[in-house]
Amino acid sequence: MSYVFQPAPAASVPVVGRAERFPIHRIYCVGRNYVEHAKEMGFTGREPPFFFLKPADAALVVPTGESGTMPYPSLTKDLHHEIELVVCIGKGGKNIKAADAKSHIYGYAVGLDMTRRDLQGEMKKQGRPWCIGKGFDHSAPIGPIVEAAKAGDVENAEIWLQVNGQDRQRSTVSKLIWNIAETIEHLSAAWELQPGDLIFSGTPEGVAAVVAGDTLVGGVAGVGELKVKIA
Repeated sequence: MSYVFQPAPAASVPVVGRAERFPIHRIYCVGRNYVEHAKEMGFTGREPPFFFLKPADAALVVPTGESGTMPYPSLTKDLHHEIELVVCIGKGGKNIKAADAKSHIYGYAVGLDMTRRDLQGEMKKQGRPWCIGKGFDHSAPIGPIVEAAKAGDVENAEIWLQVNGQDRQRSTVSKLIWNIAETIEHLSAAWELQPGDLIFSGTPEGVAAVVAGDTLVGGVAGVGELKVKIA
């Protein structure tokens, strides 16, 4: 097959302990999926889950033990961090039942859903899509993937983020409103999941702004850490 120009290489994430990489198909994100974060965003209750997407090449891939560099994005004066457990799909499917969801998971990673909050807020007011606030370049920093069998008790793991050495977010994955299996069930009812899909499962309370020069270090127990500097 020939192309009118050379296509870009497929976005991919390293896997701990393997030479092969995990190719990214799509990046799905779950909105307001921790109770306290929902409250800080002005919502309460267990609303039905909702989703948005980021481009696959929005992933800012940070290898094991290294620090990533994220350029401060254009058009915003209010860039927010959102630390998240990322669920990595290894087997696709549609209308997957929660009871079967684990068999579709290849592994887990630590991710950041970076958000141009002022632009997102303006889109909300106008009833327009959030893409400009959520799906910009480098908006999905992600660390290496740990295979599911090696990740430990992910569903009860601690999740945390520090900015310049100070706690900003700290919770446990057990506080998800819709747990991992339920999220996969709802998501696969709307889209047919494919191998290579990443699901950013939601962020706990404590989201706040960062500025150029800040260093973000976050992690999920049993999965690893992610370090990103805002340039």
